Amino acid sequence: MATNVIAPLAQSEWLTSIEDSINTVFEPVAFWFGKIVFFPISIGGFEFPFVVAWLIAAGVIFTIYLGFIQFRGLKVSSEVVRGHYSTPSDPGEVPHFQALTSALSGTVGLGNIAGVGAAMAIGGPGATFWMILAGLLGMCTKFAECTLGVKYREVHPDGTVSGGPFKYLMVAYGKIGNIPAKIMTGIFAVAILIFGVAGGNMFQANQTFAQIRNVTGGADGLMGSDGAALIFGLILAGLVAAVILGGIKSIGATTSRLVPAMGIVYVIACLIVIFANFGQVPEAFASIIEGAFVAEGIAGGVIGVMITGFTRAAFSNEAGLGSAPIAHSAAKTRRPVSEGFVALFEPLIDTVIICTMTALAIIIAGAPSFQAGIDQVQAGEGTPDGVILTSDAFETVLPWFPIVLAIAVALFAFSTLITWSYYGLKAWEFLFGRGNVSEVIYKIIFLSFTVIGTVLTFGQVLAFSDAALFVCGFVNLLGVYLLLPVIKKEMKQYLADRRAGTLKELGEETDKRTAAGH
Repeated sequence: MATNVIAPLAQSEWLTSIEDSINTVFEPVAFWFGKIVFFPISIGGFEFPFVVAWLIAAGVIFTIYLGFIQFRGLKVSSEVVRGHYSTPSDPGEVPHFQALTSALSGTVGLGNIAGVGAAMAIGGPGATFWMILAGLLGMCTKFAECTLGVKYREVHPDGTVSGGPFKYLMVAYGKIGNIPAKIMTGIFAVAILIFGVAGGNMFQANQTFAQIRNVTGGADGLMGSDGAALIFGLILAGLVAAVILGGIKSIGATTSRLVPAMGIVYVIACLIVIFANFGQVPEAFASIIEGAFVAEGIAGGVIGVMITGFTRAAFSNEAGLGSAPIAHSAAKTRRPVSEGFVALFEPLIDTVIICTMTALAIIIAGAPSFQAGIDQVQAGEGTPDGVILTSDAFETVLPWFPIVLAIAVALFAFSTLITWSYYGLKAWEFLFGRGNVSEVIYKIIFLSFTVIGTVLTFGQVLAFSDAALFVCGFVNLLGVYLLLPVIKKEMKQYLADRRAGTLKELGEETDKRTAAGH
C-alpha cells in the first residue's frame, strides 16, 4: 500500500526539481563557509585547522587548572544525578537527570553512529584513539562550561529559565567592555543558530533518511524514487513540530525515555557484534593504537588521523561548543557547579564508551563497505554515508539489525532534533527577543531546514555543520577562559560543603520556611 502512495508522489518532476535546486544553491555556500572557518596553521610541515587545536588546548588547560576533576569527581557526579543533594524547592525547570538526558539527546545519536563511520573512513581505525582522548579532555570542558551555564542563568517569573552561553559570555566579555560583549555573544548566537539548523537538524534528517532508504531496498526500493527524500523530510518535520511546541519540559520528558531506551538497545547490539568476534578484539585495539601513530595510506598521516579524530569527537560530544550549557542551565539546583558534575558524564558516555564500541564493531566486522568507504575517500570521491558503514558492520553478525538500527537512528535523530530546536530557540531569543510571534517564526525556519536536510548530499551537510560548530567553539572557550577563577572557586566550595555534609542545608531550610507559610 505504501509503495502505491509514495512512489508516484516521489516521481513527480516538480519534487525532483526542488531537490536539485536545493543542492545547487547550497553546495557553494557549504564550500566557502568551511574554507573561512577551517583556515589552517602549519605544524611540522602539516596543515592543522587552528580551531581544532583551540579545542584540544582548552581541554588540556582546563584539566590541569581544575586538578583533573573529570576523574576525581565521578563519584560526586553519580550522587548528584541520583538527586542526593536536591530538594523540592530548588529553582529551575527539570531535574538533574532530565537535564542530562536532554543534553545527551543532543550528542548521543548519529554522531556516534554515522560520525564514527565517517571518521574511520577518513582517518582509519587510528582516529578512534584520538576520539577517546578528546572525550576524556572534553569531560573537563563540559564541567566548566555547564557550571557557568547555571551560574549566570536568569529564572523568569513564570519559572522558565534563560541561561547558558548567552548569559555567561556577556559576563566574560564584559570584562573587556560592553560592546565587545554584545559583538562576541552575538557571533556565538548566530553560529549556534546556524549549527542548530545544520548539524543538529539537517545532519540528523539526512542520515535518518539514508538508513531508512538503505533498509527499504536502496535506490531501487520504496524510498529510492526521486522526490522521496522531500516527502520523508515533510513527515519528519511534522513529527518534530508535535513535540517542540511544548518547550523544554516536553523535550525533557520525551528524551528521558527515548535516550536511555535507544542507548541500551544500541549498546547491546554493539556488545553482540563484539562478543561474536571476541577473539578479534585484541587485534582491533592494536589496529586503533597502531593507526593512531603509524597512519600509512591516510591523507596527512598521523596529523591527518589526529585531526579527524578530534574533529569527529567534537561533533559527537560537543564539549566546549556552548550547546550543552543551554540544556543544563534549566536544571533544578541552587549550586551551579552541581550541574557541572552532572555534565561530566556526557563525553564519557557519548565518546569514550559508545563511540569506542561503534568503532570496535566496525573494525572486527570487516564489512566490505568499510574498505570501500576508505577507498572512496582516498580517491577524492567524497565522504561515504557513515551510517551505512556502521549498519553493514552490524549486518555481518545480525542480518536483521539494519532494520532495528533504522528505528534506533530515527529515534536518536528525533531526540537530537527536538533538543537542538531548543538550543536554536535560545539563540534566536537572544538575537530577536522573546515572544510568541518570534518563536513561531523560528520554529517554521527550523522545520524547513529539517526538510532540506533530507535532500542534500551527506558531504555538503557534514562540511557546513563542522564549520558552524567550530565558530561556536572559538567564541565560547575564550569566554570560559576569562571565567575560570569563578569555576574553580565554586568547585572548591562545593567539595568542601560535601565533605562537611552541608550541601542540602540551604534548600531544606527554604522548604521548611515555605511549608510554614513564610
